[in-house]
Amino acid sequence: MLIASHLWYNFKYIRNGVAALLHLFYREEMVRQLAINKVMRAALKAITALEPDVKKSYKMERQIELLTARLRGKPKDYKMWDRAVRIDGYPIPVRLFAPDGKGPFPLLLFFHGGGWVTGGIENYTGVCADLAKATGCAIASVDYRLAPEYKFPTAPEDCYAVTREFFLGRVQNVNPDEITLIGDSAGGNLAAAVSLMARDRGEFLPKRQILLYPSTYNDHSESSPFESIRENGTDYLLTSARIQNVIELYRSSDDDLRSPYFAPLLASDFSNQPRTLIITAEYCPLRDEGEAYGEKLRAAGNEVEIVRIADALHAFMMLPPRFEHVQQAYGIINGFLQRSNFREET
Repeated sequence: MLIASHLWYNFKYIRNGVAALLHLFYREEMVRQLAINKVMRAALKAITALEPDVKKSYKMERQIELLTARLRGKPKDYKMWDRAVRIDGYPIPVRLFAPDGKGPFPLLLFFHGGGWVTGGIENYTGVCADLAKATGCAIASVDYRLAPEYKFPTAPEDCYAVTREFFLGRVQNVNPDEITLIGDSAGGNLAAAVSLMARDRGEFLPKRQILLYPSTYNDHSESSPFESIRENGTDYLLTSARIQNVIELYRSSDDDLRSPYFAPLLASDFSNQPRTLIITAEYCPLRDEGEAYGEKLRAAGNEVEIVRIADALHAFMMLPPRFEHVQQAYGIINGFLQRSNFREET
């Protein structure tokens, strides 16, 4: 039991931070570059084989995430505070981060990953603090409710409710024109869903969104139309089996699978969407569907940038900032924000 627990802990740690494994094989400079060669591919395959059944393990995964977040502690060199947005009497926690300097700052409204069943503002505190420092933006991290306790559409509705508060001017010192939606993995799915919901409901419309290796489709089996599911779905930490399992935990019924707020790529209308940056990872099973969503948005007349990070794995933004892929992503994000012109207006 002790050995199994130790393997489980290290598996979860590596899923959220591959650095520990990589340091066993590479010098520091090579670790930063994170090249996927034969040795690394074999190591990743061995670790991926330890993946537990998320349908049985999601509660333990959450506990481990909280434990590791507490062990790391909260960053001391950032201004950070918590607030809550209520939806039907439920308080949705929101953690805000401000970079050094005098505000107000442009805001990145962040939706975390974790397959809609794990993740939260605690284990994403480091990611958001580093993002605030790298971009010079304030970050608002949304702790939406998780499945299976709260199935679809709770997560997108929670995210929409928080976004609405910011866009309707109910949060002090935030200019709605300077808000960018951003999310990774399931959070990228939620950012895309909120943008579609905002257009459909007509209360507000974000000007920018950044989707990091997002989930956008409803089929991640062998019959998926996307080759990256078959190429990358067994040996690179995130598996197609896990994606299918979290979808089972997330959905309320088969009807959900056809909703564009569940699978944005199934939308019948892609027009009037924010200027969009999509960053995918070469060895991510979600790579092709994320890029396909960008192409759909572009074909509908939206401004879209699609960038694939070579040699990168899913969830690479969880790595420390010194890693080359994270640095590349920061540069791409900053370039996108600068081209959006809002910094020059502040």
